[in-house]
Order: sequence, then C-alpha cells, then structure tokens
Amino acid sequence: MRQYQNRRRGERGFTLVELLVVLAIIGLLAVLVAPRVIGYLSGAKVDTAKIQVERLAGVLDLYRLEVGRYPTQEEGLGILFDRPAQAANWNGPYIRNRESLNDPWGQPYGYRFPGTHGEFDLFTLGADGREGGDGENQDITSW
Repeated sequence: MRQYQNRRRGERGFTLVELLVVLAIIGLLAVLVAPRVIGYLSGAKVDTAKIQVERLAGVLDLYRLEVGRYPTQEEGLGILFDRPAQAANWNGPYIRNRESLNDPWGQPYGYRFPGTHGEFDLFTLGADGREGGDGENQDITSW
C-alpha cells in the first residue's frame, strides 16, 4: 500500500502556469499564421474565377459552333444548362450544373451580348461586387 501512495505522489500533472504558457504560444502562432492562410484562400478564389471565366468563354464558343449564334442578352448564361425551345442544334447541357454559372463568391457571372470588348463580355466583379478593386475585389473578365 505504501508503494502505491509513493507512486501517486510522484505523478504530476501540468500546472496552471504551464498550460497558460502553452495557450499563449498557440495564440501567438495563430495570430502570425492566420493572415497568411486567409491571403492564400482569397488568392485561390481569384485564380478559380479566372479559370472559370476562361472555361465559360470556351463553352460559349462551343455553343455558337453548334447553335450558330451566342446566347442573347435575354437568354443569358442559363441557356447553357436549360434547352431553349428555338435552338434546334442545341446539344447541351454545356455545363454540369447551374452552380457553375456563379463565381467563387456566390454571385452570378455577368454576361453581355453584344459585348463592348468582344463579341460577348463575360465577367465577375470580385468579392465586393463593385467595379474595380484589388486583390479579392478585382474584376475578372474574358477580355
């Protein structure tokens, strides 16, 4: 019995001070690392939007080859997913799902036909939804 008591006294847990020091170190690391991780995530959304704009522009070109024209302003990009009544050569859907028509920030891609910069204009206004901006707020366009 005495041997058991001695062993129990020899076992020690962490003190409150030790736990506070560890928590302070973890907090400092989080403060230093979090902005960098957030920067990488916002940069990834911008890169994703650029890729999606290029891909949708290619899909619009394919639509034109098969149907003979680009979608009108009234039809919009939804015609790439839903078969229109008047497009006899429509061979879609040209995209997998409707969510493909939204940018990484959840807003629908802008489409203008006829375009002011080309045959059509395809764009997103970035995270802020306003023209102009830098970083995650920059406009991403097909021209």
